[in-house]
Amino acid sequence: MELESISLPAINRFASLYLEQKPPVTDFFHYHLSDEQAYKKRAVDLQGRTYKREALAACIEEYMEPFPYSKEVSASIEKLKDERSAVVIGGQQAGLLTGPLYTIYKIISIVQLAERKEKELNIPVVPVFWIAGEDHDFQEVNHVYIESESAMKKAAYPERILEKKMVSDIEYDQKQMASWIHKVFTAFGETEHTNDLLRSVLKEAERAKTMTEFFARLIHSLFNKYGLLLIDAAYPTLRKLEQPFFKQLIEEAPDITEDVLKAQRELAGFDFQRTIDLADSAANLFVYEQGNRVLLDYDRETDAFLSKSAGIRYSRAELLDLLEEAPERFSNNVVTRPLMQEWLFPTLAFIAGPGEIAYWAELKYAFERMGMDMPPIAARLNVTLLERNIERDLQDLGIPLDSVLYKGVAAEKEEFWNSVKDDHFHEMIERVQQSLMTQYEEIEQYAHQFHKGAIPIVLKNRNFHLEQLQFLARKTDEIIGEKHAAVLRKYSRLQNALRPENAPQERMRNVYEYLNKYGTNLVSSLMDIDYPFNGQHHVVKL
Repeated sequence: MELESISLPAINRFASLYLEQKPPVTDFFHYHLSDEQAYKKRAVDLQGRTYKREALAACIEEYMEPFPYSKEVSASIEKLKDERSAVVIGGQQAGLLTGPLYTIYKIISIVQLAERKEKELNIPVVPVFWIAGEDHDFQEVNHVYIESESAMKKAAYPERILEKKMVSDIEYDQKQMASWIHKVFTAFGETEHTNDLLRSVLKEAERAKTMTEFFARLIHSLFNKYGLLLIDAAYPTLRKLEQPFFKQLIEEAPDITEDVLKAQRELAGFDFQRTIDLADSAANLFVYEQGNRVLLDYDRETDAFLSKSAGIRYSRAELLDLLEEAPERFSNNVVTRPLMQEWLFPTLAFIAGPGEIAYWAELKYAFERMGMDMPPIAARLNVTLLERNIERDLQDLGIPLDSVLYKGVAAEKEEFWNSVKDDHFHEMIERVQQSLMTQYEEIEQYAHQFHKGAIPIVLKNRNFHLEQLQFLARKTDEIIGEKHAAVLRKYSRLQNALRPENAPQERMRNVYEYLNKYGTNLVSSLMDIDYPFNGQHHVVKL
């Protein structure tokens, strides 16, 4: 494999300035990555805090116990108990078949940064992946994209989920899941790796009961030898461990909201759009009510927590009593999840995507209110996989790689088509059409005067001739398209491979498509690459 790094603009201005470590963006973070001593300072700062390491390690060990044994994972759990240890952590929703490729790149980022910082700082550093199983947006995780007829199409798992359940509580029908997996792999196409890979995926799907467990099993199968620890945010044992901090979040709910709104106002002063959609009344907590995950608001006048849509209302004392009785019914939102992570884990670094970087900036004052500094935020690796046939297409068409990665090839394809299509023939058809319309207008006017009963026939004949002329134009284009089909297919292949649906490859394509082509050793090969954490876009030539 060969690595090429390219400078591409980040998806938002805020992330671009953060990667360059420029003010005013850096003012909204406690550690500046431009400071070579940032991680060393963070490691020292962590020693001044206390964590429930033994309980946390036991919780993760319990969560991962059903997965196949890994000596590397066991070693990471032991490391976590060490009072000197720290973690590099990142998270993602539990997408089917691991979701988009960027989930894989986030995990590679976590593992590689943990390995490097362990060597640099001479302390145990553990890679941890936080599965956002408490999210209830099933439509966001219930599909993958597959290529079909030169286009990208969504292949959605068909089972409907009507309640606002946490993804971790969604149990799937085993037969439907197996059928869906077969359908997706059929779309990937059969290779020498298909049978073994499909068999292993089906085995994990059969062993799992929920969407989140299926996700976790696949991630574990791909990364267990790197000592990656997994934890589901919705795991009941973790909820019990989080209970004291949930109490603080309830006590400080209105002030936390005001802290976020304050940061948003300051960011707006620099023309940055708010990332977190937050009402003045937000309590930033969810509670499970009759199988639905309900977002709570806070009423300052009555000191109550409520949801008008769900018809529920708790006094502060009642909510605290519920927390004492059933902590598993509570979950975090986008504001309180990072706070909870920081309270639980001795975080040396958080791995973030471009959008996450922007919303973490809005949390600075909330972190300070809870007596914590937010950890150094390291941008996850951005990667595109470049296959040999796609690289040949690039060379044949003479299009720069960075141009395709940034904006696709729609403009180049249109320019090529304009150069080969027969404009003169279209102009001839247009003249015939205009002449025909003029003559039919004369016939229609005459019919209005002398043969009104014939008007419907006149209109029907006119439409028939117009349709035939349009058919002639289309067929001519098809004949020209067939003549230049080889070149047009190259443009389509490039677009679908590198900029599918005009989005980055890592947001649309799935890792199992590439594992099906190149085998499961592909993950090891990707892990063996020494990626620079420099904010550039990395192209891996397969």
